Amino acid sequence: MRKEELQQRIEEYLKNEDNTYFTADLEKVIKGNDTDELNDRFYTSLSFGTGGLRGKIGGGLNRMNPYIVRKATQGLSNYIRENTSTGSAVIAYDSRHFSDLFADEAARILCSNGIKTYLFSSLRPTPVLSFAVRELGATAGIVVTASHNPAEYNGYKVYWSDGGQIVPPHDSGIINEVNAVEGPLKPMTKEEALKKGLLVIIDKEIDEPFVSLVKSCSIRPELLKTMGKDLKIVYTPLHGTGTVLVERTLKEMGVRVLTVPEQREPDGDFPTVKYPNPEIASALELAIELAKKESADMLMGTDPDADRLGIAVPDGDTIVLVTGNQLGALLADYIFSSRQEVGRLPEKSAFVKTIVTTELQRIIVETYGVKCYDVLTGFKYIAEKIREFETTGESFIFGGEESYGYLVTDKVRDKDAVSAAFLAVEMTLYHRSKGKSVLDRLKELWNEFGYFEELLISRYFEGQEGKIIMDKLMSSLRDNPPKEFGGIQVDLIKDYKTGMTIHASGKKANDIQLPPSNVLQFYLTDGSKVTVRPSGTEPKIKFYASCRTEAGIPLEKAKEITQIKLQAIEKQVDALL
Repeated sequence: MRKEELQQRIEEYLKNEDNTYFTADLEKVIKGNDTDELNDRFYTSLSFGTGGLRGKIGGGLNRMNPYIVRKATQGLSNYIRENTSTGSAVIAYDSRHFSDLFADEAARILCSNGIKTYLFSSLRPTPVLSFAVRELGATAGIVVTASHNPAEYNGYKVYWSDGGQIVPPHDSGIINEVNAVEGPLKPMTKEEALKKGLLVIIDKEIDEPFVSLVKSCSIRPELLKTMGKDLKIVYTPLHGTGTVLVERTLKEMGVRVLTVPEQREPDGDFPTVKYPNPEIASALELAIELAKKESADMLMGTDPDADRLGIAVPDGDTIVLVTGNQLGALLADYIFSSRQEVGRLPEKSAFVKTIVTTELQRIIVETYGVKCYDVLTGFKYIAEKIREFETTGESFIFGGEESYGYLVTDKVRDKDAVSAAFLAVEMTLYHRSKGKSVLDRLKELWNEFGYFEELLISRYFEGQEGKIIMDKLMSSLRDNPPKEFGGIQVDLIKDYKTGMTIHASGKKANDIQLPPSNVLQFYLTDGSKVTVRPSGTEPKIKFYASCRTEAGIPLEKAKEITQIKLQAIEKQVDALL
């Protein structure tokens, strides 16, 4: 960036930011003459990704700070006023640094625009925000969170009246309004907003119906009542929002919950983990230690905003981590089989998963006559599909994604670790009542449908240069696609950006019925699949590999075959990167 342009953007930000912490943060970088850091803070403005804002906390146009939050919220306010006669909004926030401040800034901007705003009195999980939007009949919702990102990040996700994250046409409409906002913004004080009745503080009036909703997701409530006391669960909220509601819902059904003491209290530094993400084994180390010490029957972890759930279970003297794909398969198996058995499976039942989620889940649900729908990565697309079902007459029963996100009720329209944890416990009790563990059931599924194993390879590319690198890589894969991965021939390619399917023979078809997205999928001749996409929320590119063997092959041999394939694919991906 040219020096004059950089200076102009710095002055623009300092003119519009009135929070002294953030102006001082920027002044420190200026005095240190850190040109690279200044360029990173100003080469672009933090923009909406897959549902809102996400970025590092700090002073600058490419950072999360009060001015950027005010600007985003003014744009949202303008959109609400243009599209509704009496708009309202709900705001929740998590345990990250400045989440409460950013939530307060957003609330005051909305109130300054005459939009009635409901603000939670303290931190709450993301699924509670989604539920609250629907419960209160609000026009929009905001949750201040950066989900599972490292401690230096925060974010801001926007929801529409259906309780799902914004999708077309609302996403582009709001973005256009945000981009049009200029100049300093001076919201009314919190005291004035409360006095005028524009700001309403909420807590138990949402918590109570949410807890009732979680309990209503039970398919076999008698299991919890009769066997719950015999189950010992170790739980970690990873310093986030999950503590109160996960503990409460399980304890009220008689389950013993031991929460990891070092990780129970909210803390935006996430002092005991490098990444507060239950997808990462190291984040669950303290929970594993406690589970071994207490001879627990299961351990569970949720990320800071409690929308992702990870579990692990004992297998002899070891604790086995269950992947997101595996837990999704187990939940799908339990939910659909149990609903069919108790007579609660509607005729037009539907299951929704993302295009990078294991095909094992599709195979399982289709055995119950259930329609499986694939959507793009991002839970907002699952929510959008649920809204479509309201007009088609289909019944959403379950949905999920490989990144540890699950939804077991249509009353919430984003991934919900609280309800998923509740069902995971009930599922464990059910299999125990049949004399088996969840791992035993997983092996049965593999024996019946074939062995599936997945691998995720991620590489970070920070800043302006990183984006250029990722763009070049995606272009290279489109222009010169690999003819094989790991020695297995590519049979066809799906390009979700163009909507085209390209066969190895050269035949092409414009047959992808999903919104354009910068995603490539390589289908291999043996049924394996490799997907590549830049992340919508982090500066990284992701390769998803999924390999399988046919049913009938002894399990240990199937694992060996599949792992050899995955190792070969990983080696080739490493070479590409």
